[in-house]
Amino acid sequence: MSDTNSRMDLVAALRVLHKVRTDEVIITSMGNGREWQQFAQHPLDFVHVPSSMGQTQSWGLGLALAQPSRRIVACCGDGSLLMNLGSLVTIANAAPSNFTLLVFDNGVYEVTGGQPTPASTARRLVGQGVNFASIANECGFRHTERITNLDEWKNRVDTLLNLLGPVCAVLEVAPQTENYSVRSPGRPKERVKELAASLKSK
Repeated sequence: MSDTNSRMDLVAALRVLHKVRTDEVIITSMGNGREWQQFAQHPLDFVHVPSSMGQTQSWGLGLALAQPSRRIVACCGDGSLLMNLGSLVTIANAAPSNFTLLVFDNGVYEVTGGQPTPASTARRLVGQGVNFASIANECGFRHTERITNLDEWKNRVDTLLNLLGPVCAVLEVAPQTENYSVRSPGRPKERVKELAASLKSK
């Protein structure tokens, strides 16, 4: 397990995803949703309600089942996944082949002040951490892996967006040290309508 100083920058990791995405639906929330808004928005982006901790992967599952011809990519943090860990079992049971879950693991509850999660680096170093990739694997995901650096992520991202799902990739990212509070994506009703219209176009 890498320490905090050697982890990927969250914005850099998201930028890699943003550059390679084509017609995938990308769902973000909380910290990753805040940073995703830095990039040019796509009609198939859904920046979820900022306080929707633990809900992103469930939203993604619903869309994957409703839109089987589209790749659905749900982005959540380790703290968010811990809020709804049982969703991994539900996703694996439904077995959507078009679903990729990206877990941005920074080891802290960032938007509430940076408190360490049970998955924190300090806990891992003494053998008490949480291995989300292993949990997803045991739940029945078809493919799981942990990514520890940006070069590895660049090499794997295309594959992870095209593997038979459900896929779970855990990315080790560093906590944000500035402006870490959540930001509203604004226009929530309009964003939902725009996404719905885009989903009907295929």
